[in-house]
Amino acid sequence: MSKNNSNSEFIVIKAAEDGVNVIGLTRGSDTRFHHSEKLDKGEVMIAQFTEHTSAIKIRGHAFIQTSHGETESDSKK
Repeated sequence: MSKNNSNSEFIVIKAAEDGVNVIGLTRGSDTRFHHSEKLDKGEVMIAQFTEHTSAIKIRGHAFIQTSHGETESDSKK
């Protein structure tokens, strides 16, 4: 059973174009994809780093907000 960690980092991803891919990557010696979502323009996803998720890859034009600041990814085209 997973622990509820209130100190886990959240990020907000807002798609600026159709087809933005958000991919969760696992922790451990073998980094693997474990979850994938596709967002269309205007859709927002709130993601969390957990005991299983060590990285989040975003492919496509999106606005990203974290507790460390804001950034924007480039279009995949």
